[in-house]
Amino acid sequence: MQPKSGHRILPKWTKSAIAAIAILSLTLATSGCSTGTVQATKDTEATKVAAKQTPTESLVLRVGFISSESKVPIGPEGWALEKNWLVPELKEFGISEVKFVPFVGGPPLNEAIAGNRLDLGMYGDTPALAGRSAGLKTVIINQNRVGNDAYLITKKNGAKTVEELKGEKVGVTKGTYLHRYLLGRLEKAGIAKDVKLVQVSTADSKAALERGDIAAYPFTIAIGLELIAQGYPAIDQAKNHKELVGSGVTVITEDFLKKNPRFAEKWEKIRLKALEDIKANPDAFYKFASRVSGYSEEVIKQAYPIELFTKEAFPTEGLQLLNSTKQFLADQKLLKTNFEIKEWQSPSS
Repeated sequence: MQPKSGHRILPKWTKSAIAAIAILSLTLATSGCSTGTVQATKDTEATKVAAKQTPTESLVLRVGFISSESKVPIGPEGWALEKNWLVPELKEFGISEVKFVPFVGGPPLNEAIAGNRLDLGMYGDTPALAGRSAGLKTVIINQNRVGNDAYLITKKNGAKTVEELKGEKVGVTKGTYLHRYLLGRLEKAGIAKDVKLVQVSTADSKAALERGDIAAYPFTIAIGLELIAQGYPAIDQAKNHKELVGSGVTVITEDFLKKNPRFAEKWEKIRLKALEDIKANPDAFYKFASRVSGYSEEVIKQAYPIELFTKEAFPTEGLQLLNSTKQFLADQKLLKTNFEIKEWQSPSS
């Protein structure tokens, strides 16, 4: 798609930054395990959509987020768009459109940022940390969720406990917060070296369980609840291990923030305004979330409780979790370089 009149092409990322992301992906895909074939159809489609969006200075704000179904984020940011607040609030930056681009996982979202196809990314802390460590020029502007939960689901008539996964193949989408949860849980059970992790996309996970190709797989709460209703056993839940839950973060490219130094502060004000409206109108929010995601309202209420969304850009609990996740990844040698969170944070945070 050709740039609209008045759009200015932003400079491309250096080859070294893109190479760093490629090295990171390889590291995550081979860390302590063998890998299977990856089906990344949705990621590929999302990347193509992002690629068609010519980089601009401000007029079209390109925001990547994680979703297997929804076309907008389920949270205050998506609600602000639904209420027609988002674009008008951003007009002072010359923004006339906000383009949300869904990705199934964090690593391809990182690649889109590296390729200068996104201005903002909303995703899990694990891929965001890994991307930054690999040289991705991002600034973290908030933790929009703290306490991302997960289920560890097994095949039917399979393992009854995490310890019983010893010697088995377990699937996971590597580079995600679910990957970090799984690694942490296996380590806690003392069987991390005795489980073979296999790269399996979320889209292929149920079929892999049904065939018996894998013994277990970590799922988000929404997908997990649907599988549990279908008779698949859940043998563990992240929320029972406080240090293993995830957080959602928003990052912005250094280049975009340099051109719009007040943007991070404005984005956070919009998010908090939308969150207050969600709290005042929870039923309307859950109807919206159900409609855009395809999940029932009951599932949405369990997967996206309102208390999951943070009232501060960086709550104390969230920063502690972010730092512990970074340390865990460093200990697992999944960070290319180490860095301080405070150095990554936006000056206005």
